[in-house]
Amino acid sequence: MRRLIKLLAWGFLLSALIVLAAHCMVQSSAQGRTFNKAEELSGTPRVAVVLGCSRTLPNGNANRFFAKRISAAADLFKSGRSQALIVSGDNGRPDYDEPSMMKEALITAGVPENRIYCDYAGFRTLDSMVRAKAVFGQERIVIVSQHFHNERAVYLAQSRNIDAVGLNAEDPDLTRLTAIKNVVREALARVAAVLDAELLRTQPKFLGPEIKIVEN
Repeated sequence: MRRLIKLLAWGFLLSALIVLAAHCMVQSSAQGRTFNKAEELSGTPRVAVVLGCSRTLPNGNANRFFAKRISAAADLFKSGRSQALIVSGDNGRPDYDEPSMMKEALITAGVPENRIYCDYAGFRTLDSMVRAKAVFGQERIVIVSQHFHNERAVYLAQSRNIDAVGLNAEDPDLTRLTAIKNVVREALARVAAVLDAELLRTQPKFLGPEIKIVEN
């Protein structure tokens, strides 16, 4: 029994060290590359990649991350610091279409339809980053999501030689349980991101033909 407890303790310590190392790698890569306001972005305008999430949760309630993300993306476009938006998300089955949900919401928020491009194969953050370059031809992007997600996305983008910065959408108010679940999920996602970028060199599930972003 004592031996088992010792093995479990060492396993927990090793797991914690792996999670900490992945967090530090992601955070260091994104240091100074995420911003809270569109006005803080400098240089020539970049095409924006808006990372996907559903308008509603499985229980039918509104997804508060979605509304904040759409608001930030619309403000970015209206500021003139991005002249085109790629809405990248999951459309893996006919009854679930994140890009179309985001496109519709952005149009309602005042973004012209012809400045929105749908990436229907952004199944993971990694896929969205690689496809921004390989399919949409972008090597300089601004990523729109919440801060914790932007750090990981910037890390993944830079691992594929994409010059990326992040515009942080506001974090919604969450219950304590939901906030804890998000922290745990993100910690595991960062470990997966480091493995994908540094060891496995994971490729997107799908690429497909190139899509040209028409300059405004």
